[in-house]
Order: sequence, then structure tokens, then C-alpha cells
Amino acid sequence: MADSRNSSPGYAIRVAPQVSNTPRIPVIAFGMSLGLFLAITFVLCVGFDLIFPGMAMYQTWLKLLPGFTWLSIPSFLLGLVEAFAYGWYVALIFGPLFNYFAARRFC
Repeated sequence: MADSRNSSPGYAIRVAPQVSNTPRIPVIAFGMSLGLFLAITFVLCVGFDLIFPGMAMYQTWLKLLPGFTWLSIPSFLLGLVEAFAYGWYVALIFGPLFNYFAARRFC
């Protein structure tokens, strides 16, 4: 078996990549996770509003989701898309900020 420390021609020298101990947030995975979380939460809340109309939260949805009206298929789909987009908004702002500050030493 060849010794990997031999630097003569014909032998490849492998250098281990630098591994950082700094925690990082993968922004794409974070965006998909938050987007789907908020979209699923939106669907569950609309379902709750339909099952328990006396305790409905749709007035809150009207304030948080531009263009959303209670309840039609186009409005539901718009709310679903907007909830998903809010998740991506948070990920695109929070993820890079966290990664930037986590890489810095403040002490």
C-alpha cells in the first residue's frame, strides 16, 4: 500500500478541508422550512376558523396578509402563497445576519 505522505510523482497528497466550528444557518433550507411551516400553520388556522367560527382569527389574517379576504379559493391560495413568502422573508433577512455575526468574535 502506498504511503500518502510520499511526495514523489505519482502519489496524490490530500489536504483535509478546513472545518469551521462556527455555526451557520443554510439559508435555502431555512427558507423552505420556515415557508412550509407558516403555510401549514395558515392552513391549520383556516381549518380551525371553519370548525370553530365563533373563535375565528380571520380578522387577524385580513391585517397580516394583503389582498386576503375571507374565504374564497383565490383568497385562500393568495394567503397560502403570502404565508410561504413571509417564511422566506424571515430566512433571507435572519439567516445571513446570523451567519455574519456568528462568524465574528465580539469578546
